[in-house]
Amino acid sequence: MKGGDRLPSKEDLVAFIKSEGELGNKVGKREIARAFSIKGDARIALKALLKELQDDGALKSRGKSLAKAGALPPVMLADITGRDRDGELVAAPVEWDEEDLGPTPRITIHLPRKPKPGLKVPGVGDRALVRLSPDREGGGSYVGRIVKVLDKAQAAVIGVFRSMPGGGGRLAPVDKKAQGREIPIPPGDENGAQDGDLVSVAITKLGRFGATVAKVREKLGSLKSEKAISMVAIFTHGIPNQFPQSVLDEAAKAEPAKLGPREDWRDLPLITIDPADAKDHDDAVHAEADPDDKNPGGFIVHVAIADVAAYVRPDTPLDREALLRGNSVYFPDRVVPMLPERISNDLCSLRPLEDRPALAVRIVLAADGRKLRHSFHRVLMRSAAKLSYQQAQAAIDGQADDLTAPLLEPILRPLWAAYHCATRARNERGPLELDLPERKILLKPDGTVDKVVSPERLDAHKLIEEFMILANVAAAETLEAKKTPLLYRAHDEPTLEKMRGLGEVLASIGIKLTAQGALRPEFFNRILKRVEGSEHQTLINEVVLRSQAQAEYTAENYGHFGLNLRRYAHFTSPIRRYADLIVHRALIRALGLGRDGLPDSTIPDLPEIAAKISAAERRAMAAERETNDRLIAHFLVDKVGAEFSGRIAGVTRAGLFVKLADTGADGFVPASTIGADYYRYDEALHALVGDRSGETYRLGDQVQVKLVEAAPLAGALRFEMLSEGREGSARGRRGRSAPRPFVRTAERPEGGARRKGTAKVRR
Repeated sequence: MKGGDRLPSKEDLVAFIKSEGELGNKVGKREIARAFSIKGDARIALKALLKELQDDGALKSRGKSLAKAGALPPVMLADITGRDRDGELVAAPVEWDEEDLGPTPRITIHLPRKPKPGLKVPGVGDRALVRLSPDREGGGSYVGRIVKVLDKAQAAVIGVFRSMPGGGGRLAPVDKKAQGREIPIPPGDENGAQDGDLVSVAITKLGRFGATVAKVREKLGSLKSEKAISMVAIFTHGIPNQFPQSVLDEAAKAEPAKLGPREDWRDLPLITIDPADAKDHDDAVHAEADPDDKNPGGFIVHVAIADVAAYVRPDTPLDREALLRGNSVYFPDRVVPMLPERISNDLCSLRPLEDRPALAVRIVLAADGRKLRHSFHRVLMRSAAKLSYQQAQAAIDGQADDLTAPLLEPILRPLWAAYHCATRARNERGPLELDLPERKILLKPDGTVDKVVSPERLDAHKLIEEFMILANVAAAETLEAKKTPLLYRAHDEPTLEKMRGLGEVLASIGIKLTAQGALRPEFFNRILKRVEGSEHQTLINEVVLRSQAQAEYTAENYGHFGLNLRRYAHFTSPIRRYADLIVHRALIRALGLGRDGLPDSTIPDLPEIAAKISAAERRAMAAERETNDRLIAHFLVDKVGAEFSGRIAGVTRAGLFVKLADTGADGFVPASTIGADYYRYDEALHALVGDRSGETYRLGDQVQVKLVEAAPLAGALRFEMLSEGREGSARGRRGRSAPRPFVRTAERPEGGARRKGTAKVRR
């Protein structure tokens, strides 16, 4: 196409971007300008035209690439959800946000008459990597061809066994979609299960004309103990939690790495700083003033990471199992590790005063915190000490103990000085600065919930975090410079739809959202600074967090928006993240540090590996979140009738979601129970507004509620509203006055009776 200085139409642009995307080609401003022969000043007009298409929702951006809005990539992960009338398999993308992107695209799976040798035949419930092409019939649907089946359908169903008089029982499924549909278990098929036991069952009869029945396969524990609750998430999300014998055998045979060709760093006093209850230690740090006269005020920082690649070789049982798991999963009562304990807690744990192999980076910082240069080394190290965050911080704050006192001057103070140096460059860079309290569930020895705490964020935490970011950036830069393929940790900028939603919330508290050129984290930081110390601080921090895209692993770099970095890779936790192991192997390959680097055969599979481990990460996050919800609901069962302080964290037509102040638990207040008035949802205000009274309950409002129901199995809480809403006028004249003082009793002063209602907690 030749256009000279004439710009193509919007329709031509969208058609070109769509066609190139379907071919799997990267499309950005440069490619468009080349295709349409756009030169000189016309490029500025092209940029404005593309911005208009994005604002109109016709295009979406991903870093520097563009795609037709709603279009699927050429290769992606999909879940096979059923069959159509013709019996063909139908699938849906694993990642799809209907709120942002519209209806989920339909993918019809095309199966070849003669499958390739070794290719598993897919079925309903499987997850597969598919290659997509637009369906000729149009309508936004696709035809998918199976590249590889990733997960087979789970044969077991998880639920609570309810015994019946005379034998047998019924299974109450854990799956929220199946709530209320119990499955009979015939006498003799209980397998020793007692009433209230959490069990997995096999469906033994399922058909149109025969009743569905089940047989207990395994007892997983009793819901009377919170120790069984994490098992619910493990089984419902299909998280592998038992290592195959071949994997355990390989780990058992592993021999400790020797010095050999490695550099000897055993005299360098590296130390580990971790949570007090950490069982493995995969990163160690050291810092010292740079003795080079050409770098006055500068520092040398060493970050050493456990050399997992020395023990987990490509395409071995250990490696294949690690890829299947993708990452370790952390629950309050247990950890489901990515690697067996022989590797993670022994050979690769940087224990004090024990020789351990490591992949290390030496980073030279200028006095203003800028990184001047770095180099990677394969070493044998010996940690000088194992400290907790609190222990290291206490020493710096003047409360050293017997262990930290000798370390204070030679090790800890230089570390803190280098950290303060590094923060100067970090502050100049301006990453996203969210302030949201982390909540941690603490259990008693018997496995029941003791309390929920918000651990203090210390400089010791920030120090380790900053040094890990420096090491991760160095890894990405080195691999790019060596032109070695890698997995990036990428984070896209917020979508236009998310920004519009954020603008509506800000407008509801009197803040106008104004665009100022290219979107940067500093834009959000100014908003957060404006609400700091106000009643809206927590609300706006959470809304800003929700507006952000989800970080992912990818073989294509499009930067990390939240950290405001052009390139970023995960390098610092190969014990618990497979992405880091890939980066370690890539560095070994690029720098000639051994024969156990990234093999040629892995490079074409990097996009597939990225998709797998990104999905595993989301699976872990969902399992951890649901377990916390169930634990809190279990903890609050005997507190039904108690009153709690909280704030409105979500507003829908059906009612209000309230987050409790002390535990962070989320519960629901059905709109039908709020009072005698009829409450309508005001989307612009993010509020429920009474028709007659104008009384308003708005996102972020502080409220008092009473717990009326707790369902541990579903992780659901239902509340009754005790607080008065904001004063307002009748419908059509929205009131925006400040909230009136609360609290009120269960009966409204005007005598209006509360209507009852039920609803499930949002996930």
